[in-house]
Amino acid sequence: MPRKIVHVVGTGTIGEPLIGLLCDYRTQLGIDEVTFHKNTPLKSDRPKIHGLLHRGARLSVDEKRYHEFRKFGMDPELETEESIKRASVIIDCTPKGIGNYHKEEYYQKYKDTVKGFLAQGSEDGFGKKYARGVNDKALVSGEDNFIQIVSCNTHNLACITRTLALYDNVDPDNLIDARFVCIRRANDLSQIGSYIPAPQVGRHSSEIYGSHHAKDAAALFRTLNMDLDLFSSAMKVNSQYMHVLWFDLKVKEPTTLNDVKDRLWANPLVALTTKDMTSTVFSFGRDQGHYGRILNQTVIVVQTLNVRNDHEICGFCFTPQDGNSLLSSISATEWLMFPHSYEDKIQCLSDLFFKEI
Repeated sequence: MPRKIVHVVGTGTIGEPLIGLLCDYRTQLGIDEVTFHKNTPLKSDRPKIHGLLHRGARLSVDEKRYHEFRKFGMDPELETEESIKRASVIIDCTPKGIGNYHKEEYYQKYKDTVKGFLAQGSEDGFGKKYARGVNDKALVSGEDNFIQIVSCNTHNLACITRTLALYDNVDPDNLIDARFVCIRRANDLSQIGSYIPAPQVGRHSSEIYGSHHAKDAAALFRTLNMDLDLFSSAMKVNSQYMHVLWFDLKVKEPTTLNDVKDRLWANPLVALTTKDMTSTVFSFGRDQGHYGRILNQTVIVVQTLNVRNDHEICGFCFTPQDGNSLLSSISATEWLMFPHSYEDKIQCLSDLFFKEI
């Protein structure tokens, strides 16, 4: 039986905690080996790389940079293309645009031998869009070997829509329309660039959907043959903690505030909180989460929930800092390797979900 090897490309805000998760839960997930690629040799990254190596991952770099990495005290074991060729699944965690470049440069050559390839965020055109718990039924074994893990805010937006308007046994046309405002953090704590001095509003890049978050969520639901009326606006604030999402959903079926709370509580990927500041929720994740991450799709602020005229649901929630993308990445990886038992295998991560925060 071929060895199950997962190769992660990139060690940034998604790549590093993903490598750590895969290593720590390797046995339960049925993974034989975790490898990862680092592009640029930086002395400041040495502690991070040593930490990942200590967890059992193996480092891959471009052959021409072997000497530079060793000069900084990091010992690569594998070369870039060799790591791709020998992997079962590739998870590309590089910045926007690079995943599609890698697809053309490397991944297409090995699509007949590697089980599948994943890319992160707004990497349009890479493959079928996916979010755990939203469109798992849309994945087709033997066909979907290129998968795009949607952005963290798109996860949140889609989870809210699925849970409150498209729940089991309800008419798929129950959602009349949904409006969202994504109030985004400026950058991650780990990033030294892109911080802003004051709140900054964003443009609507799509006349139909507004910002890319609703556009990507609509495309996600189209994989389930649903054509939804979604619209989002986005802005950035000068914070490094968490994204905030305001939502307003109009539905055909009458509902109550208790119904809304019950549906949210019943979804294991939703966390509820009475905390109303991103800093206190972020602090909980730092203290309780793996690598400080909350893997839930969304964190709902219970006291902000409101039902207006029995048909309009609104409220505020927080988007876990890339935690939901980590969960979907592992779920898609397991589906590619174990299409008939992946649901059981990923239950080993259930202790990392929170019902309350």
